[in-house]
Amino acid sequence: MASARIATAFTRRSLTHRFAATRTQPRSLFCCQAHQMSTDASSVAARLSSSGFIRSQGFIGGKWTDAYDGKTIEVINPATGEVITNVSCMGARETNDAIASAQEAFVSWSKVTAAERSKCLRKWYDLLMSHKEELGQLMTLEQGKPLKEAIGEVGYGASFVEFFAEEAKRVYGDIIPATLPDRRLFVVKQPVGVVGAITPWNFPLAMITRKVAPALACGCTVVVKPSEFTPLTALAAAELSVQAGIPRGAVNVVMGNASEIGDALLASPQVRKITFTGSTAVGKKLMAGAAATVKKVSLELGGNAPCIIFDDADLDVAVKGALASKFRNSGQTCVCANRVLVQEGIYEKFADAFSKAVKNMKVGHGFTEGAVDVGPLINDAAMHKVESFVQDAISKGAKVLVGGKKHSLGMRFYEPTVLTDIKNEMILAREEIFGPVAPLQKFKTEEEAIRRANDTNAGLAAYIFTTNMQRSWRVSEALEYGLVGVNEGLISTEVAPFGGVKQSGLGREGSKYGIDEYLEMKYICMGNMN
Repeated sequence: MASARIATAFTRRSLTHRFAATRTQPRSLFCCQAHQMSTDASSVAARLSSSGFIRSQGFIGGKWTDAYDGKTIEVINPATGEVITNVSCMGARETNDAIASAQEAFVSWSKVTAAERSKCLRKWYDLLMSHKEELGQLMTLEQGKPLKEAIGEVGYGASFVEFFAEEAKRVYGDIIPATLPDRRLFVVKQPVGVVGAITPWNFPLAMITRKVAPALACGCTVVVKPSEFTPLTALAAAELSVQAGIPRGAVNVVMGNASEIGDALLASPQVRKITFTGSTAVGKKLMAGAAATVKKVSLELGGNAPCIIFDDADLDVAVKGALASKFRNSGQTCVCANRVLVQEGIYEKFADAFSKAVKNMKVGHGFTEGAVDVGPLINDAAMHKVESFVQDAISKGAKVLVGGKKHSLGMRFYEPTVLTDIKNEMILAREEIFGPVAPLQKFKTEEEAIRRANDTNAGLAAYIFTTNMQRSWRVSEALEYGLVGVNEGLISTEVAPFGGVKQSGLGREGSKYGIDEYLEMKYICMGNMN
């Protein structure tokens, strides 16, 4: 689909249109299934395009802008391999203009009262929620997750906007008792300035709102660089922000050449903060690059999450929690259970129950009729990584209980997989899988579980399943992770701080603590006050 055909006006009126989730009819032959999925996705894309909901240009200073050299990149539907649209492939020049636009907007936006900023964010939240079906469909098209899960992400992403709309009014300073009678000592908090936000493809909306909402709430302006795999949701959200009354230039979106965009953000002295969610390797490069201009940095990086099942765990709760943690978004989340450590007394029962549950998971296109549990991987590189990790494990003695190969749907679909007899020398025991593969490892004692869980450079999320209250406290405190779920596999929420330790990152997002990442603290001493 040519970009010219889809670059139609994105108006309030067109956004009031609702799209019912399209359906596919079950077919016995793979070719029929593939054709039906393709037709279904194409019809959704056509309707979103005709309503102006699919944008193909960058968003700089409140204006839709082509790449200056006219270059474009394809946005691919990972479930079908079809091109959804071509979007502008931007680089350093466009990014520098976006930074200048953000700096200009910062001068006025930072002076707007907290109450007014709060109202704008609340309106943005309302618009996101009123268009959750369209945003969900757009997300399923470009990212592949099942439609129900995508719509759920819209609610999750919007929750950060709502939360920080409220927190905007709660950025408090302090009065310090003076050491001399004629002095008055104050602490005020002020917005850091222009923020460069670099976001991943696995949560195309939530990873943006979790950064942009607190930044806007305290008076910052933002240049967003979404993943080139999933820019469409970001562009739609940016348009809604302007409709909500957030001034043009406060939110800018550039996509395309990742290294050029990143280098421009790092080099600019006007960009006072970098916030990034993505791989540890890229995070380290950004951290090093930010040193030249001494920017504030927030990093949410890779994980290697252990999921520890103790003998005294409630089996049903443990299976449900491990499933939710491992297979959400086809295993493509930084907090996915990457290693399932099971105590020897419950190992056989858990492995059997867990495998049966995984075998019953439905794999399919995100628009398939009925509940779909697992969608496609994002691209061919992701498929190759998962296949290579599984083959490495099998070659070193792992046994396949469920799955272990590409799904019959073809393309980038991989069967939900359970492996046992996992050894530490296997790659998937040491590195983030980022796919629907659950490796089970047996342990004997609590001390062994803690030691093995902590034996990694990562420290983002961990999970414990036990009915022993003393153990839950003891193990939670011993685990070297920023997030710990006890008898629960889905722990992310806008009201709690999200972030890791060790090489999983710096800083926290969400919660009352998240807004501090976008503020500078200033001490004011006033003399001769008697």
